[in-house]
Amino acid sequence: MKKTLLSIIKAVSLLLIINIVGSYFYTRIDLTEDNRYTLSKSALKAVGEFDAPVIIDILLDGNLPPEFIKLKVETRQLLEEFAAENKNIKFNFVNPLEGNSQIDAVITDLQGLGLTPTNVTVEQNGKVSQEIIFPWAMVNYNNSTVKVPLLKNKLGATTEERVNNSVQHLEYAFADAFARLDIKEKKKIAIIKGNGEMEDILMADYLTTIKDYYNIGAITLDSVATNPEKVLQHLKGFDLAIIAKPTEAFTDKEKYIMDQFITGGGKSLWLIDQVAMELDSLFNENGTALALPRNLNLNDFFFKYGVRLNTDLVNDLYFTQIVLASGEGNSSQYNPVPWYYNPMVFSKNDHPINNNLEAVRFQFTSSMDTLNNDYKKHILLTSSPLSKTEGVPKPIHLDIINTPPDKNIYNDGNKILGVLIEGTFKSTFLNRIKPIKLDKPIDQGPENKMIILSDGDLIRNQIRNGRPLELGYDKWTNNFFGNKEFLINCLNYLLDDSGLINIRNKKVGIPFLDEEKINDQKTKWQLINIGLPLCLTFIFGFLIHTIRKKKYGA
Repeated sequence: MKKTLLSIIKAVSLLLIINIVGSYFYTRIDLTEDNRYTLSKSALKAVGEFDAPVIIDILLDGNLPPEFIKLKVETRQLLEEFAAENKNIKFNFVNPLEGNSQIDAVITDLQGLGLTPTNVTVEQNGKVSQEIIFPWAMVNYNNSTVKVPLLKNKLGATTEERVNNSVQHLEYAFADAFARLDIKEKKKIAIIKGNGEMEDILMADYLTTIKDYYNIGAITLDSVATNPEKVLQHLKGFDLAIIAKPTEAFTDKEKYIMDQFITGGGKSLWLIDQVAMELDSLFNENGTALALPRNLNLNDFFFKYGVRLNTDLVNDLYFTQIVLASGEGNSSQYNPVPWYYNPMVFSKNDHPINNNLEAVRFQFTSSMDTLNNDYKKHILLTSSPLSKTEGVPKPIHLDIINTPPDKNIYNDGNKILGVLIEGTFKSTFLNRIKPIKLDKPIDQGPENKMIILSDGDLIRNQIRNGRPLELGYDKWTNNFFGNKEFLINCLNYLLDDSGLINIRNKKVGIPFLDEEKINDQKTKWQLINIGLPLCLTFIFGFLIHTIRKKKYGA
């Protein structure tokens, strides 16, 4: 009796010691093959800065189909990892439509906040119904709120691929939200003006979005002719310059100012149209317009960085549609038609900028070539293998939609449409006569990077009733494209010193059951799961009965 009591006391004491020690030494072990619950260093840094409660409302609760239940589970597990690193992280799942009698009003309010709903089909007890789900999270800190999209849609993706894409995006989405809420000092972005660049209202949605990350200001190069030193000093107060669709040639003096900004460490994002051509110009009596080369006087500038922008148009069998009207008055009909000069570009998913993106829409884009030099280049976007280039000047006709393309001539292969350049940049005016004299000119600067894109309209949002629509949304076809996310990734990569955007390269694989195999082998596995236990029970029962009978039988 004493030995038994002593053993119990020892066991209880051991458990108490383990619990006490465990309260001081806490750890979590990630046993997943892809380490999906192991937070990256930059994510840990982003979440570790908070010293006040961060409340996260996840609008993903209620009657959900299986793929959204999986997304909900993965979101919960990831947020538990964040909460384990910082006790100020609090989260809860809510159904914004539950218990509300004014469903339509709630949906309208949520959409007004920029939360786009998703219609899903739910099957329960043999009944099929349509449900509206808002796959979003709201991260609240002090008086600020950041919206986090939980669902990543990609054109043509299966249910499994959609969930995988979404789960893969979760860590970056939340880490990015935490970083935005804790920004102490925003970096500065200059919108370059003075050479016929795009109007602000045509890129208003993009500029409004990046205000969450950066401070934005305008720099006009017109004053370079009279006071170049002042313009350069003003420009040096910014971290990055965006040059969006210039239509007038740069003077050598203006190029030299931009050169000194870049050589001095300033980042740059160039969206360049080498060909003057707009879809609106085709809407005339003849349905024809002439595509002409556009001289921006930048060829030698980009050539020094190892990039040549060609004066051609990319014609691609992977296209986006345009909408044309037929009929007159009230009998008018609007029909989507193929438009081969608007390539639909799918990313190779080989860089943090282009990874896990929806298709990007280009419009009257030109091709680029990369040249060998000391700079590192990464091709971000290309046209499809079924594309070709057409030289300009060239008449463009609307009636090409009525002529089936000859697929045999679409054999030029992938054409470069966007490139990232990195390295220790040297002045493009090195060993050349300088167009103006500057105080302390720079011939070679620090490590730097720039991005060149061969379509100025990538950043262009459409207008409805005088108000800008979301970048990437086409009001005519009601389609969404990945332009906005791609361009935000470009900026974040160029200006990200923490490496946060590299989380986008993390690969996550969510295992799913094979529905076809389940249907084919359903009967077999039902028999195994039900019949096998019964058979084993009968066999063991018979054996035990036989043994007992032999042992104790008369």
